[in-house]
Amino acid sequence: MPEGRRSIIISIFSTSSGNGKTMTAINLAASLANEGYAVCLVDLDLQFGDVTNYLKLEPIHTIIDAQIAMERGSSDFDIMDYLTEFSHVDENGKRLEFFVLARPPMIFDAYGIAVPVVERIINSLKWFNFVVIDLNAAFSALNLAVLDTSTIINYLGVVDFLPSVKNFKLGYDTLIRFEYEESKIRLVENRADSQKLINGRDVERLIGEKFFHRLPNDFRAVTKSIQDGMPLMFSSPNSALSKSFLEIAAKYTNKQKEDKPGDSNSQGFISKIWNKFFG
Repeated sequence: MPEGRRSIIISIFSTSSGNGKTMTAINLAASLANEGYAVCLVDLDLQFGDVTNYLKLEPIHTIIDAQIAMERGSSDFDIMDYLTEFSHVDENGKRLEFFVLARPPMIFDAYGIAVPVVERIINSLKWFNFVVIDLNAAFSALNLAVLDTSTIINYLGVVDFLPSVKNFKLGYDTLIRFEYEESKIRLVENRADSQKLINGRDVERLIGEKFFHRLPNDFRAVTKSIQDGMPLMFSSPNSALSKSFLEIAAKYTNKQKEDKPGDSNSQGFISKIWNKFFG
């Protein structure tokens, strides 16, 4: 980790599309911001990312503009000039805001994004307490570089039938083969309580690692969230899924009142990195 960095970088990664990466990234960012922390959400699904569409944002500048400015070596480069703000005031007058670094507007622009520049851009976000990164479903050079610099890898999966379990295990084994520390990888099961033939506990036994968090299934709440262009905490504040995101944010902000059985190692890791950066 570069000297002077004060951000906790949480990458949302999956080996399959359609697992809810963007929904997870957006709502985790919102939940962390709800705790009062400075949060930047980075959309690194460079070709087909949906962060700005989901939130109904119209960015003036994107990551391609930040790269051009950085490559020019401008002495007054400020990453804040290339971020788009999401803000909302709830019915009680509480304001929530976080910032988004949007993907390029054109698909072909994605091919011009340089890995070393992305690393420098992420490093320039050190003002934020948390940087949440939405990655695409591939072991690309860019993703590997981001996973290298990440404090935590949220490895997300929907394990509802055998091919998905196979892909989930293959992806996890690949992360381990790339020598990422097991304690750095947080397994997150999405749609955990949906009707399916495969039990998440069986997947844990197969992989040899417990799920750090389980997100419940709530298609209606997610659909309303997308239609409203709002995180779940605003569109469906009382849904189990919205509350679950607040719970996982509490784990990352070290604000859980007590550990759940079987989670002691996970919480110990979170406590260590929290104390390192903010203690």
